[in-house]
Amino acid sequence: MPRKSAKKPKAPASVEFPNGEKIRILITRERIQKRIAEMGQQIRAEFPGEPLHLVGVLKGAVFFLSDLARSIPGDVSFDMIAVSSYGKNSQSSGQVKLTRDLDSSIENRTIIVVEDILDTGLTLRYLLRIFEQRKPKQMRVAVLLDKPERRVAPVQAHYVGFKIPNEFVVGFGLDYAERYRNLPDVAVLTLPDNHAIRH
Repeated sequence: MPRKSAKKPKAPASVEFPNGEKIRILITRERIQKRIAEMGQQIRAEFPGEPLHLVGVLKGAVFFLSDLARSIPGDVSFDMIAVSSYGKNSQSSGQVKLTRDLDSSIENRTIIVVEDILDTGLTLRYLLRIFEQRKPKQMRVAVLLDKPERRVAPVQAHYVGFKIPNEFVVGFGLDYAERYRNLPDVAVLTLPDNHAIRH
């Protein structure tokens, strides 16, 4: 008789850590990978035969960028840029500054700005202004997560993985105080009762 392949154990829906922090799975790794593959095909369909230059925003977009790049057929290159807008907690300072610039010029290139999450839009607005001054041929924005309830700046993404509610999320590159980036799923983070979590 043929042997049945062992099923992979499912990740628990929620986990509590020794420090009292809890995570609840919002988007599973399987859904993430399926959606990224669809986004890659969507991007290539809009630019058939066009060399594409992906610009990932460190650190959160690293996982999304690498998977998205592999999902886009054809000529694809990428670069990284870093900005600072969040401190070592869950509250945005509202201030954005460039901390790492691109390695190569984007002039006359078709670029896809790759972000992990679009919430207030302040970071993305800042970056788009910088990139527009550098005269790319065309520019699009791809985000894994969109949190429209948090929007302050009038910016939108051309390619969106998932729209999510106004909850603080971690995993798949997103962090809380530099932790939880390595989680393969996107999860809602809850802090212990004596700690308030703010965006």
